Amino acid sequence: MTSLIAFRRVVTDVHTHSLNLPDAPQGQQAAQELATLPDGRTVVALFDGFTLPAGQPAAIAASIETLPTPLDPALKEQIKAASPMVALIAKNMVDTIRASYSIDDEMYYARIGVGAATGLYAPSADEMQELTVFGEFVEGVRQWGRAERAKLGL
Repeated sequence: MTSLIAFRRVVTDVHTHSLNLPDAPQGQQAAQELATLPDGRTVVALFDGFTLPAGQPAAIAASIETLPTPLDPALKEQIKAASPMVALIAKNMVDTIRASYSIDDEMYYARIGVGAATGLYAPSADEMQELTVFGEFVEGVRQWGRAERAKLGL
Protein backbone atom coordinates (compact mmCIF):
# COMPACT_ATOMS: atom_id res chain seq x y z
CA MET A 1 0.00 0.00 0.00
CA THR A 2 1.24 3.50 -0.78
CA SER A 3 2.49 5.44 2.25
CA LEU A 4 2.27 9.20 2.50
CA ILE A 5 5.32 10.92 3.96
CA ALA A 6 5.36 14.58 4.97
CA PHE A 7 8.42 16.72 5.62
CA ARG A 8 9.43 20.35 5.75
CA ARG A 9 11.85 21.39 3.02
CA VAL A 10 14.61 23.72 4.23
CA VAL A 11 16.01 26.30 1.81
CA THR A 12 19.15 28.27 2.64
CA ASP A 13 21.22 30.69 0.56
CA VAL A 14 23.36 27.76 -0.54
CA HIS A 15 21.30 24.55 -0.33
CA THR A 16 17.83 23.14 -0.57
CA HIS A 17 17.43 20.29 1.89
CA SER A 18 14.80 17.85 0.70
CA LEU A 19 13.78 14.27 1.28
CA ASN A 20 16.12 11.64 -0.15
CA LEU A 21 13.96 9.16 -2.04
CA PRO A 22 14.77 5.51 -2.74
CA ASP A 23 16.20 4.47 -6.08
CA ALA A 24 13.86 2.43 -8.27
CA PRO A 25 14.69 -0.13 -10.92
CA GLN A 26 14.39 1.13 -14.47
CA GLY A 27 10.74 1.34 -15.51
CA GLN A 28 9.48 1.67 -11.93
CA GLN A 29 8.78 4.64 -9.73
CA ALA A 30 9.61 4.63 -6.02
CA ALA A 31 7.87 7.84 -4.99
CA GLN A 32 6.01 10.90 -6.23
CA GLU A 33 5.88 14.34 -4.70
CA LEU A 34 2.21 15.24 -4.38
CA ALA A 35 1.87 18.69 -2.88
CA THR A 36 3.19 21.37 -0.60
CA LEU A 37 0.52 22.23 1.93
CA PRO A 38 -0.26 25.71 3.26
CA ASP A 39 1.44 24.78 6.55
CA GLY A 40 4.73 24.24 4.66
CA ARG A 41 4.80 20.46 4.73
CA THR A 42 5.56 18.68 1.48
CA VAL A 43 3.72 15.39 0.97
CA VAL A 44 5.28 12.51 -0.96
CA ALA A 45 3.67 9.21 -1.97
CA LEU A 46 6.05 6.32 -1.27
CA PHE A 47 4.95 3.37 -3.37
CA ASP A 48 4.62 -0.27 -2.27
CA GLY A 49 7.87 -2.12 -1.77
CA PHE A 50 10.00 0.98 -1.21
CA THR A 51 11.33 2.52 2.00
CA LEU A 52 13.05 5.81 2.63
CA PRO A 53 16.82 5.48 2.67
CA ALA A 54 18.64 6.00 5.95
CA GLY A 55 20.70 9.13 6.41
CA GLN A 56 18.16 11.81 5.55
CA PRO A 57 19.51 15.38 5.63
CA ALA A 58 19.90 16.57 9.23
CA ALA A 59 18.14 19.85 8.38
CA ILE A 60 14.86 18.03 7.66
CA ALA A 61 15.18 14.75 9.58
CA ALA A 62 13.12 15.88 12.57
CA SER A 63 10.25 16.98 10.31
CA ILE A 64 9.78 13.65 8.50
CA GLU A 65 6.53 11.94 9.40
CA THR A 66 4.48 9.07 8.00
CA LEU A 67 0.91 10.28 7.70
CA PRO A 68 -1.72 8.05 9.35
CA THR A 69 -3.86 5.66 7.35
CA PRO A 70 -6.64 6.34 6.72
CA LEU A 71 -5.99 10.02 6.26
CA ASP A 72 -8.03 12.56 8.14
CA PRO A 73 -10.67 13.64 5.56
CA ALA A 74 -9.76 17.33 5.90
CA LEU A 75 -6.05 16.60 5.32
CA LYS A 76 -6.90 14.37 2.37
CA GLU A 77 -8.91 17.17 0.75
CA GLN A 78 -6.12 19.65 1.47
CA ILE A 79 -3.57 17.40 -0.28
CA LYS A 80 -5.91 16.81 -3.22
CA ALA A 81 -6.56 20.55 -3.60
CA ALA A 82 -2.82 21.37 -3.61
CA SER A 83 -1.64 18.46 -5.76
CA PRO A 84 -0.70 18.99 -9.41
CA MET A 85 -0.93 15.19 -9.85
CA VAL A 86 -4.55 15.16 -8.69
CA ALA A 87 -5.29 18.13 -10.97
CA LEU A 88 -3.79 16.19 -13.88
CA ILE A 89 -5.97 13.18 -13.10
CA ALA A 90 -9.05 15.45 -13.05
CA LYS A 91 -8.03 17.03 -16.36
CA ASN A 92 -7.54 13.61 -17.94
CA MET A 93 -11.00 12.58 -16.73
CA VAL A 94 -12.61 15.64 -18.32
CA ASP A 95 -10.60 15.18 -21.52
CA THR A 96 -11.71 11.53 -21.75
CA ILE A 97 -15.35 12.50 -21.35
CA ARG A 98 -15.04 15.39 -23.81
CA ALA A 99 -13.50 13.06 -26.41
CA SER A 100 -16.88 11.28 -26.53
CA TYR A 101 -19.41 13.81 -25.24
CA SER A 102 -19.59 17.60 -25.54
CA ILE A 103 -20.56 19.85 -22.66
CA ASP A 104 -23.89 20.35 -24.44
CA ASP A 105 -24.40 16.56 -24.46
CA GLU A 106 -23.62 16.42 -20.75
CA MET A 107 -26.05 19.24 -19.98
CA TYR A 108 -28.74 17.49 -22.05
CA TYR A 109 -28.34 14.31 -19.99
CA ALA A 110 -28.24 16.32 -16.77
CA ARG A 111 -31.55 17.99 -17.63
CA ILE A 112 -33.16 14.63 -18.41
CA GLY A 113 -31.79 13.11 -15.20
CA VAL A 114 -32.88 15.99 -12.99
CA GLY A 115 -36.29 16.11 -14.65
CA ALA A 116 -36.78 12.38 -14.18
CA ALA A 117 -35.52 12.45 -10.57
CA THR A 118 -37.88 15.28 -9.61
CA GLY A 119 -40.86 13.91 -11.53
CA LEU A 120 -41.01 16.98 -13.76
CA TYR A 121 -40.15 15.07 -16.93
CA ALA A 122 -40.87 11.57 -18.19
CA PRO A 123 -37.99 10.51 -20.47
CA SER A 124 -38.70 8.30 -23.45
CA ALA A 125 -37.25 4.79 -23.61
CA ASP A 126 -34.62 6.00 -26.12
CA GLU A 127 -33.65 8.91 -23.85
CA MET A 128 -33.33 6.54 -20.89
CA GLN A 129 -31.14 4.21 -22.95
CA GLU A 130 -28.89 7.12 -24.01
CA LEU A 131 -28.78 8.39 -20.43
CA THR A 132 -27.80 4.93 -19.18
CA VAL A 133 -25.00 4.58 -21.73
CA PHE A 134 -23.71 8.05 -20.86
CA GLY A 135 -23.95 7.37 -17.12
CA GLU A 136 -22.07 4.08 -17.38
CA PHE A 137 -19.35 5.73 -19.47
CA VAL A 138 -18.91 8.63 -17.06
CA GLU A 139 -18.95 6.32 -14.04
CA GLY A 140 -16.18 4.26 -15.68
CA VAL A 141 -14.10 7.42 -16.11
CA ARG A 142 -14.79 8.41 -12.49
CA GLN A 143 -13.76 4.94 -11.31
CA TRP A 144 -10.49 5.30 -13.26
CA GLY A 145 -9.88 8.63 -11.50
CA ARG A 146 -10.56 7.10 -8.08
CA ALA A 147 -8.16 4.24 -8.86
CA GLU A 148 -5.43 6.68 -9.96
CA ARG A 149 -5.83 8.75 -6.79
CA ALA A 150 -5.76 5.54 -4.72
CA LYS A 151 -2.41 4.65 -6.30
CA LEU A 152 -1.16 7.94 -4.84
CA GLY A 153 -2.52 7.06 -1.40
CA LEU A 154 -5.50 9.36 -1.82
